[in-house]
Amino acid sequence: MIGAEIGTIRGVRVAGPGREFLIDDEPVDIVIGEGRIIDIAPTGALRPVGEVLDADGTWAVPGLWDNHVHTVQWALAVERVPLGAAGSAAEAAELMRGSSPLPDGRLVGAGFRDALWSDVPTLELIDRATGETPAYLINADVHSAWLNTAALRREGFIAPDGVLREEDAFEISRRLNAADPRRGDEAVRDAGERAAARGITGLVDFDMAWNADAWPRRVAAGFAAHRVEFAIYPFDLDRAIAAGLRTGDEHASPLIHVGPLKIISDGSLGTRTASCSHHYPGEEDNFGVINVPPAQLTDLLVTATGAGLAVAVHAIGDRAVTAALDAFTTTGAVGTIEHAQLVRHADLARFARLGVAASVQPQHALDDRDLVGVHWAGQTSIGYPLGSLRDAGARLLFGSDAPVAPLDPWQAIGAAVERTDDDREPWHAEERLTVDQALIASTRTSIRPGEPADIVLCGADPLRAHGPELRQMPVTATLLAGRMTHYA
Repeated sequence: MIGAEIGTIRGVRVAGPGREFLIDDEPVDIVIGEGRIIDIAPTGALRPVGEVLDADGTWAVPGLWDNHVHTVQWALAVERVPLGAAGSAAEAAELMRGSSPLPDGRLVGAGFRDALWSDVPTLELIDRATGETPAYLINADVHSAWLNTAALRREGFIAPDGVLREEDAFEISRRLNAADPRRGDEAVRDAGERAAARGITGLVDFDMAWNADAWPRRVAAGFAAHRVEFAIYPFDLDRAIAAGLRTGDEHASPLIHVGPLKIISDGSLGTRTASCSHHYPGEEDNFGVINVPPAQLTDLLVTATGAGLAVAVHAIGDRAVTAALDAFTTTGAVGTIEHAQLVRHADLARFARLGVAASVQPQHALDDRDLVGVHWAGQTSIGYPLGSLRDAGARLLFGSDAPVAPLDPWQAIGAAVERTDDDREPWHAEERLTVDQALIASTRTSIRPGEPADIVLCGADPLRAHGPELRQMPVTATLLAGRMTHYA
């Protein structure tokens, strides 16, 4: 049934946004035409039209969005050596020793988290494990990369310990991702199918490339798994303006729209470069880094706003979040702050007042809870403040930051609702959201007449699910504008 145009969904219960207009738990029929919901009525009250999908009492929610994905990096992760289980630099190097090079002759691993390792990455260690084969180990947060001598030589970088950080690390990722566009496009197609199987009908692509050409090429080759809004980076801003790109405009296909200008204003917690009010323990001079000074950030927002582009400002540490909000205040720009992992109490209300959405990744709170206990122990701002931001009136947008966390909206929803994914008590339970609130942060439409027919059918009731059942929600079907993109 993949690719089928559905005219009627029969016997479905609405669990997500839109159910407030229906009788609780009453099965309904949803009639679809020209990609939109035409009518909704109790089962049997409407004459079915077109191809009928029997929902058999399953539950419907609007199509799910991931608002922060590094698409090519995520798609290519399946062919890279997984390093997430490495408990030390020595273990990570050993995992690379037994791996096979990619077709281009490079060894690439991804997903290591060194912030709590008892040892440190060194050039000698990785050289001993990998020899003369160029080897690249990408941190889970993508803000650092550990290369051997052969790779440093090939890329033209110098690093005494083999570790590149921030812009140098980003450049390495850009080169690896762009090494073979054909292979990258095939990986994106396959990854899109996996995303549809989890209910994804749209994502915001923050790939560090000229996406204005890449996505039309993919769609022309048959990609049809979900909608996409693609970002632009400052190094391509002039090019985007010259091309007349404006946020929200359709670009070459109804599936593709122009997204925001993405600005990475500070570093990350894992690399100990997120810009914070208080120094990192044991590093009295390390308050993180500001990649884009305030004056430059303001100039970028002014230029983007004048060109009709929204902005997405990466700001993880509280000092960076304050600087980003200051720039929004000064310029009147519209857009999002991406991550907002450490926020001053005084800044919470500014999000709503400025109309700046908080684009957050709930799974990061669980992945980083041990790091926070060590590296942010002295911070006085709020860590991963989902509930606090919502209570202050901020609009929340959920994402994964894939491949940093898996691209699975149900994992994000579960993380926001439960604030734990192991046998420990919820981490800062006061920051938990309800399932309703988490679904709103994961969707852009509701199940109502006139809305796009982006619909996900779930094998369990999301509003009553808890723990693993919520995080592993069975998805029986995904519709994109009424067209089947997944069917189980």
